[in-house]
Amino acid sequence: MSDGSVDLRNEARARVYAEPLETLNPARPELFENNSFWPYFERLRAEAPVHFTPESDFGGFWSVTRFEDIMAVDTNHQVFSSADGIVLQSLEAKAEQATRPTRPSFIAMDPPRHDEQRKTVSPAVAPANLARMAPVIRERAGAILDGLPIGEEFDWVDLVSKELTAMTLATLFDFPFEHRRKLTYWSDMFTNAPGHGPAKSWEHKREEANNCFAAFTELWNERVNAEPRFDLVSMLAHGEATRNMDPLEYHGNVVLLIIGGNDTTRNTISGSLYALNKNPGEYDKLRANPALIPSMVSETIRWQTPLAHMARTATQDHVLGGKTIKAGDRVVMWYVSGNRDETAIEDPEAYRIDRAQPRKHLSFGFGIHRCVGNRLAELQLTIIWEEIMKRFPTVQVVAEPTRTHSIFVKGYETLPVVIPARN
Repeated sequence: MSDGSVDLRNEARARVYAEPLETLNPARPELFENNSFWPYFERLRAEAPVHFTPESDFGGFWSVTRFEDIMAVDTNHQVFSSADGIVLQSLEAKAEQATRPTRPSFIAMDPPRHDEQRKTVSPAVAPANLARMAPVIRERAGAILDGLPIGEEFDWVDLVSKELTAMTLATLFDFPFEHRRKLTYWSDMFTNAPGHGPAKSWEHKREEANNCFAAFTELWNERVNAEPRFDLVSMLAHGEATRNMDPLEYHGNVVLLIIGGNDTTRNTISGSLYALNKNPGEYDKLRANPALIPSMVSETIRWQTPLAHMARTATQDHVLGGKTIKAGDRVVMWYVSGNRDETAIEDPEAYRIDRAQPRKHLSFGFGIHRCVGNRLAELQLTIIWEEIMKRFPTVQVVAEPTRTHSIFVKGYETLPVVIPARN
């Protein structure tokens, strides 16, 4: 398998170092789509780890690119607030959003509302419930893998990564199981700009968002009038802090939970197979010692970094890395850069499934907004790989993936693979 992105990356590196540092702009979706964004962060970490881009399609923003600085922002919600949104939003998207009602979610809230709403849904991904879910996830993972074609090319993203995450998400919501791929579709609709993924236009995005909200309003109405159950909709409908929430706030939390339950796990399932194929020595280690699966999962979550960034807004003037961030400024924590920070992680470009501290990464965030479903993501990834290794000595990536056109979701649209037939 050749890496068609190497030449692009080298060309990008030359261009990046020729650009004036003052106007350097890593927030360009096409760079992520062609995997040529790495030199931007390499240069920023070295020359301006806290850096202001004055103009871009996303407006002006600060880039925070080193591990420790990102931690400092992520764990200081008093100065760096989520209330204005956790994603760097394009000016076009902001203008579109201004024409319709705001749908807040708990990740885009500060305490105490954040804490109350997060606490309501946390039992769904608590250890006791994960222990109950594990056998179901394992059974489904096995069924997915047993249904894959042997000896012929297929898309791993579609048949494996999307399918397992859709099944798990449908269970968490107690969403009609036969319609589970609607959850995947809606997630892609919410996270893609018009002209990318399934989103054809802003009107199309609005239409599909309304279909999603109508379906979940129906579920709310059904659950609120029934005995409390152990699914996310029922928890919100009966929770003391959430049962009287505004419908728009409920819809905002639905979007958060759909995206959070879909993108991280799905793109790491794809990323793990891609990484192992790019690093055949590591795949050999895994075959020789499947007990490395949990470590491999954590290393892949770092190496892949399925959400490239999170954003905050400064509530007051604050000095970080010798730079003064002004109240009201947008601040972007580039997790994808922090996870490759040479000052915090030994040989960060390398993919090592037996790394000494594989859980030392930024992909789940830190502080009050740390990913609520991080253990569920790790559980799904561990189980799918345990089941893969029982069945297939190798799964071969046969062409470069197509990547997501996004500065937020760092993922894969397609990943062509073949499972070789056994002699």
